[in-house]
Amino acid sequence: MPSNVNTLPTLLPASETIFELTVPILIAGAGACGLVAALAAHEAGCEVVILERDPLPRGSTSMSLGALCAVGTRDQSERGVLDTADLFTADVMAKTGGQADPALAHAVGRLSGAAVDWLRDRFDIPLTLDTTWKPAFGHSVMRMHVTPGRSGADLMDRLLYACDLAGIPILTNARVTNLFAERDEVMGVRYKRPDGSTEDIGCGALILATCGFGGNAGMISRHIPDMANARYFGWDGNRGDGILLGAALGGEMADMDAYQGLGLLADPAGIDLNPRFLIEGGIQVNREGLRFSHELDDLSGQGARVIAQPGGVAWVIFDERIHASCADLPQYILLREAGAVVQAGSIETLSARCGINAQGLQKTLSDITDSQTDRWGRLFTGPQLQPPFYAVKVTGALFHTQGGLNVDAEARVLHPTGRHLPNLFAGGGVARGISGRGPSGYLPGAGLCTAIALGYAAGKSAADLVLAGRPKLGTNQPTGPLLGENQRDGTSVR
Repeated sequence: MPSNVNTLPTLLPASETIFELTVPILIAGAGACGLVAALAAHEAGCEVVILERDPLPRGSTSMSLGALCAVGTRDQSERGVLDTADLFTADVMAKTGGQADPALAHAVGRLSGAAVDWLRDRFDIPLTLDTTWKPAFGHSVMRMHVTPGRSGADLMDRLLYACDLAGIPILTNARVTNLFAERDEVMGVRYKRPDGSTEDIGCGALILATCGFGGNAGMISRHIPDMANARYFGWDGNRGDGILLGAALGGEMADMDAYQGLGLLADPAGIDLNPRFLIEGGIQVNREGLRFSHELDDLSGQGARVIAQPGGVAWVIFDERIHASCADLPQYILLREAGAVVQAGSIETLSARCGINAQGLQKTLSDITDSQTDRWGRLFTGPQLQPPFYAVKVTGALFHTQGGLNVDAEARVLHPTGRHLPNLFAGGGVARGISGRGPSGYLPGAGLCTAIALGYAAGKSAADLVLAGRPKLGTNQPTGPLLGENQRDGTSVR
């Protein structure tokens, strides 16, 4: 499917196809959601194969900060943080203005903590509470969890290693393009190779985990027209394939105008600046040196606010204290290596180096007080910014779409009538998120949170379905190891 279309793919008749291979569970997509789903299904006793469109499994997870919000984890409890699915749901509903699905938000909250503890205990993936992420942007308590590498790439490496140890086959260079179906039941898939050849494989259940549609210009124009001309800072392979496949089978799409924006993309370096710089007391100003928003109010919506400034850019201003506290963040290290961080001993020098109005910046800094809420509703509670000062020039961008197939608490794809499709599951960017409509309902870490929570649910639910014998697998189901060795080199399963 080219990146500028949004038509539904053709369903293929399963009755006219004899699959050379049928596997219990197929997973389309080897990002965080797909890998977690595979681990959950494998642990439940089901053989599973992952199909990945790219030469290497990386995707949106690898581009992220690697931080996910999780609720009620053992690490939270040990650090005295009281968090529940009810509290998380209340935060989600408040942030989205009541637009999110409360049942889905509650399920994601409940599943996220269980999944994080399970990944730590069972697969030695050390997701721990990051106490430097203070409650902000809609979170009422500390619930951001990270791996030691503090990056999405580190999280991906650990998940891939866990799948390697489990012997889970990952077939790369295999893009799922069509579903074989009888009515609304998936019987198999067709996937395409880079050379244009296609291969077919049957399945007892299918989990769609191919991420969102940020890289599909046609779908963006149709569903998020306000961001049609915005810079896209996401994985190019996010073409909406899974969403369109599920919709072709009868799955309902929901909240398709929801997205995660980004107002902290370093310009022109193209590296995202961690929100901690703002949480710790940093500010954003435009070319006139003036603030234009409550920087901690709307992490995702800040992208559009930055784009609306003169030249579509802004500067994050912070000081030595904040610089020192964030010095070990991987993205910040890259920004310093790229020369994207400006340092100066005075406001005048900083302004001259950045092209900011010095008088405006001086007034902005002198107006900041910790005694009262400012005109945008922000109350500064930390020390005032002091020289030497630092600045990073940033712009706004579209990072990730949040709309997708409507799913229930077990990650089953729902029909518009409310019933679930027999053996189709979805998670990650394929599934409807918990951000409501538009950009402003997004909470930090919610993307990875739903990916891991719904991946965990999808893997367990699909395994329960298959092991219960519904639907029955074909007579050509393999009885031994599916591929013998875990493969990521594009080798055919046939």
